[in-house]
Amino acid sequence: MKIGNPADKPVVTPAATPSSTAATTNAAPSAPSAPGQPTEASAQVALSSTATSLLSAGDAEFNAGKVESVSQSIERGEFTIDAGVIADKLIANAAELLSGGAPRA
Repeated sequence: MKIGNPADKPVVTPAATPSSTAATTNAAPSAPSAPGQPTEASAQVALSSTATSLLSAGDAEFNAGKVESVSQSIERGEFTIDAGVIADKLIANAAELLSGGAPRA
């Protein structure tokens, strides 16, 4: 469990500079490739660590049985909270944020 996940913050993209827009507008158009021929890559895209973690987060599976079990325990009033585990996770999360490390799954 993460508190204050950076994914909650809006992503800010830098504005285009005149030199970068001039380079794209003055570039010669490439010739279209023949049908069935692979096209040559014309741009390189690099994902930030946040974008990469968001992409992998979409693939995360959850245990529906465990969720149902916890839900029933809460309804019956039998669910106990281990403050030590929560404190350990908070400390680990703070240390991760301070060190600039990648989030752990």
